[in-house]
Amino acid sequence: MKYSKATNYALHTMLYLVNVTPEKHVGVQQLATHQDVSTTYLSKILTKLAKAGMVESVSGANGGYKLKPNWEDISFLDIIQAIEGPTSLFDYCLHHDPNCLIQKVIVSAEEKMLDELRNQKIVDIAKQMAGAQ
Repeated sequence: MKYSKATNYALHTMLYLVNVTPEKHVGVQQLATHQDVSTTYLSKILTKLAKAGMVESVSGANGGYKLKPNWEDISFLDIIQAIEGPTSLFDYCLHHDPNCLIQKVIVSAEEKMLDELRNQKIVDIAKQMAGAQ
């Protein structure tokens, strides 16, 4: 089980936007430089975050990306699903038998992990970072 690099960049981008200031537009070049990634690659990630309703894009000299008004409610799971899609992390039993004990363990573990990711808000991590400084 491994998330893509795009998910990692998305999580870090969202955290950066929270820390910079949620009301300020940040250019894709600044975001890409901060993470040492190409602007083209990060633009694709930001497009997915925008489609998911987490960020908005503004064109022009003072444009860029900023968080949508509901940003305090954005969870890790929201960001992960915006990039990866709402797919299951595990491929269950070979025969897809609903009575498969292995499948029951995997489903239970996945539900617990999803609950944890759902409960972890990006704003909470930003507060932890601010408290550590």
